[in-house]
Amino acid sequence: MDVIEAMETCSAARYLKPDPVPQELIERVIYAATRASSPGNSQEWDFIVVRNPEAKRKIRDLLAPRFKAMGVGVPRTGRVTSGMIAGATHLAETLNEVPAIIFVCGPLAYPPNAPLEQFVWSALYPAAQNLIVAARSLGLGTTFTTFHMFMENELRELLGIPREVRFGVMIPIGWPQNDFVKVKRKPISKVIHWDKWSD
Repeated sequence: MDVIEAMETCSAARYLKPDPVPQELIERVIYAATRASSPGNSQEWDFIVVRNPEAKRKIRDLLAPRFKAMGVGVPRTGRVTSGMIAGATHLAETLNEVPAIIFVCGPLAYPPNAPLEQFVWSALYPAAQNLIVAARSLGLGTTFTTFHMFMENELRELLGIPREVRFGVMIPIGWPQNDFVKVKRKPISKVIHWDKWSD
């Protein structure tokens, strides 16, 4: 698949089949993630792949009630639509059924002599983006989530993640129940500023 086609059809897959994803495909998308750029080629990223049914159930049990409570009163207008909220709620409530959950993590490590927070994210987010685009090219569904923010302390204990490691993105991965569609984005004419800032 052409990389631009993969990017423009890399729609959020919040409804995933429980069918297993072969380990070699998970390794393939993580390989793609590690082809991303990172500050000073530091490559300070780690990927925790949770497949254990009991661990996934515990994550679901931690997340679902907290996410549901947060969703009450969230406006269903503009970019946050009722369909998006319904999909996110479904995903939160069925996390135990997805084949795998990938946590993209990394330490505060660059520059080595005086590490700065922003360099963590400039390594983790490109890696996560590579991962979801690679997954799309293989027919796998994913979506970026910040679900980890609802239960970070518990996740650290459950998964043995050291305190100095930051959570970047939590990505459920599996075979999508629905077809991929083109993502909806602003036209580039709305976001390009040639030579200087312009309204």
